[in-house]
Amino acid sequence: MDIAQTESEMAACVAGASGPVAIRGGGTRGLVLPGEVLTTSGLVGVQLYEPGALTLVASAGTPVAEIETLLAAENQQLAFEPMDHRALLGTSGAPTIGGVVAANVSGPRRIQAGACRDFMLGVRYVDGTGAVIKNGGRVMKNVTGYDLVRLMGGSWGTLGVLTQVSLKVLPRPQAQATLCVPDCDMAQAVKTMSVALGSPFEITGAAYVTDRAEVLLRIEGFSGSVAYRTGRLIDLLDRLGAVELRAEGAASGAIWKAIRDVEAFAGQPGDVWRVSIKPSDAPLIAPRLKADALLLDWGGGMIWARVPAGTDLRARIGQMSGHATLVRADPETRARLGMFHPQPAPLATISAGLRARFDPRGIFNTGLMDRHQPLGV
Repeated sequence: MDIAQTESEMAACVAGASGPVAIRGGGTRGLVLPGEVLTTSGLVGVQLYEPGALTLVASAGTPVAEIETLLAAENQQLAFEPMDHRALLGTSGAPTIGGVVAANVSGPRRIQAGACRDFMLGVRYVDGTGAVIKNGGRVMKNVTGYDLVRLMGGSWGTLGVLTQVSLKVLPRPQAQATLCVPDCDMAQAVKTMSVALGSPFEITGAAYVTDRAEVLLRIEGFSGSVAYRTGRLIDLLDRLGAVELRAEGAASGAIWKAIRDVEAFAGQPGDVWRVSIKPSDAPLIAPRLKADALLLDWGGGMIWARVPAGTDLRARIGQMSGHATLVRADPETRARLGMFHPQPAPLATISAGLRARFDPRGIFNTGLMDRHQPLGV
């Protein structure tokens, strides 16, 4: 394993690589890829934090927990609420900000605030030739030309090794409350979440917990605003069924942490998939999954499914407008099914062309985006 301590060392490692390179951040995903492991864990530290400008610049290997502690001291936060995968996947290590950006990790607040890539201002990375590339800036208006910043978000290290990221941060809400609408079937749940999200009351979380048949809705902001909007939302939803105030403050935060990290599936047997679809398609798609357990987030636009080990969930779903990602499985299942949903031919051609341009030797995270490659967990 190579642990670069500086960006120039990282560039030298890449330039001198004679074969595949497996890029690793904090190791929380547990993926085993072909080639020499090159980790960003030595690239740590916050280079710039300007609370007044809502701007943070950090090295890719900086632990997310360190960044969140720094932001909390100024009553600020990462608005996209990145998931911690360790309990779900049974892994150790520490999530890093580079890993979050590389996988575009975004939690329940995505429906209101946006995804991780929407808060990216700039990146520095090493491409497949060993060259250091910088794109973007420290404010949104500085992102010009080709938007390599957003392209790197969600590229999973197949285009380059992130060394530094610049992010916009947001104030931490003063208060939060969680409403519960019990006794909902799938269709009722999606309708209820759609009504809430279509209201003017700024819902920052909308989930359906199927084993309890209840919809959970989150409201955040200033205390007076949360109290007012909570009351108005209860009035709005009352015609759809009983509505109750489930939790406030820290207790509400604990509910959404559990949803964010899919804690209900941690330690439970079987494979875990994440299915991204249009929320309105959830009542049609969910029964096809024949899952042992389901959790809907993003207003029904993301379904977490726990199924028996080895299940080809894509085959069960059939044709759909969306994609199914294999999040947790044994090495044989990963090799057989692949982690990511196969792309349509035109999009696959574009993706391959981008990888060839950024990584002309084809050394970064070989096989990660392809099926039938030997990936482990």
